[in-house]
Parts: sequence; C-alpha cells; structure tokens
Amino acid sequence: MTYCVAIKLNAGLVFLSDSRTNAGLDQISTFRKMIVYEKPDDRFMVLLSAGNLSISQSIREILQVEQLKDHEGGEPITIWNAKSMFDACRVLGSAVRRVYERDAASLRQSGVEFNVSMIFGGQIKGEGMRLFQVYSAGNFIEATPETPYFQIGESKYGKPVLDRVITPTTPLDEAAKCALVSMDSTLKSNLSVGLPLDLVVYEAHQFKTEKVICIDENNPYFRMVHGSWGQKLREVFDSIEDPMWGDGQTEVPLMVHSPRSKPLHKIATPQEKLI
Repeated sequence: MTYCVAIKLNAGLVFLSDSRTNAGLDQISTFRKMIVYEKPDDRFMVLLSAGNLSISQSIREILQVEQLKDHEGGEPITIWNAKSMFDACRVLGSAVRRVYERDAASLRQSGVEFNVSMIFGGQIKGEGMRLFQVYSAGNFIEATPETPYFQIGESKYGKPVLDRVITPTTPLDEAAKCALVSMDSTLKSNLSVGLPLDLVVYEAHQFKTEKVICIDENNPYFRMVHGSWGQKLREVFDSIEDPMWGDGQTEVPLMVHSPRSKPLHKIATPQEKLI
C-alpha cells in the first residue's frame, strides 16, 4: 500500500508520495513512487504510482520509450514530443495496456489481479497545466476546478483536510503544507504508509523546478508539522463543549426533540418487535 496526492492550482502543481511497500507485516521495503520528467523550456511532467509494484515499475520503464501511432505515416507520439498533456496521458494509457497484455494472464493464474493506479500531471509548452488519474485499464479522468486534486493508495485518512482547504486559488506553499498535513494524518493512522516522502512543487509556466525534496524522519519542517498538527487538533477538540446530558446550563443542548425522527426504540422483552 502507499499514499500519493497531487494538487492542481492556478499557481502551479504539488505532488507528494510516500515510499513504503508491503508484502506482509514482516516484509516492508522502500520504493519510490514518483518520477519526474523534465525538459526545460518545453515540458514538465510527474508520474505517481500505487498498486502492484512490479506492474508500476514495468509501466514506468515502458513509458519512456512507448510510441503511440495515430496516423499512417505520421510521427509516433511519445511523452517527449506530445503536443498536449492529454496526448502524453494517452501514451501512458498505451503503456499500461501493453503491460496488461504481457502480464495480466500470468498474474491471474497466480491469483494476482492486475492492480495499478497512477496520477500523471504537468505542463507542455503551448497549453496550461493538466492533471490526470489513470486506471488499470489505461483509461483516465482529468482534474477540474471542482475537483482540483487526486489521491491514490491509502487515501481516506488524508482526504478531510484536502476537502476543507484546497481550492484552485490556494497558494502553492499553502497547498504544499496541506499535502504534508494530509500525509501526516495518513502516516498516523496507517502502518502501510511510511517515510521517506518525495515532494515536488511546480510553478505554472516554468517548465522546470528546483523544488524537489526528499523528506525523512529528520526533516525539521515535517517534524514541526507533525507536532503542531497533533497539538492544534487537540486544542481545537478541547475547545468544543462536552455534551450536556442533565439540566446543566448550555446554549447547545444535545437532548432535544427531533421533528423528523424519534429516539431509538429499546427492546425490553423477547416479545417486542423493532418495527
């Protein structure tokens, strides 16, 4: 299992991934789930992967040389010459299907399903930034202003803070902080996600970035985020009034009559029915 998140903003893109791979409780390894493709002044792309490690590694290897032939006699499309991120994502989908055709039957015979999910985003000169989530069949969907981020892997623990904070107008640094808080929440609740982390922050229309960071347990900023987030959550929790069950004074009573629903019926004898 793993956790990866990518965020598309007006100001740029944020990518974050962990590096833990599990094959049982006593078989834990570190494999990076992110790869950056950068051709300065032309294109910048990032690929995140989750699922079966052997499948995702094969796809990444094939993607660098995969060619998509659209028209007879035309130049094959690759991630290096694609005119749009949509076409580059089509090349990725083709690489996924190529690995499926090669390995899916053998995996199924061994009781292993073809399981991979990916996030692919970036910018190619001549168009705006784009972000896609790619499925095991090689098909994909694109991020929109209403859904400006994608998660793959163990996503449920880190989703609430993203839903509360991220909008297209969120500043890049604030989004990077939010992604790290999302990752910290996942690390806290799931042992199958672990350090080190890879973080990439891309500013729109730059077609390159120097903000590529590997974060381990000694990183001072992440340690601060980990400590502060837990402490502030506790402070906010403590500031919320406890429920009042008796006749005490409160402006927010819990024991009030609902006009739509009656309280749960308690069964007192074997003959009583719930309905």
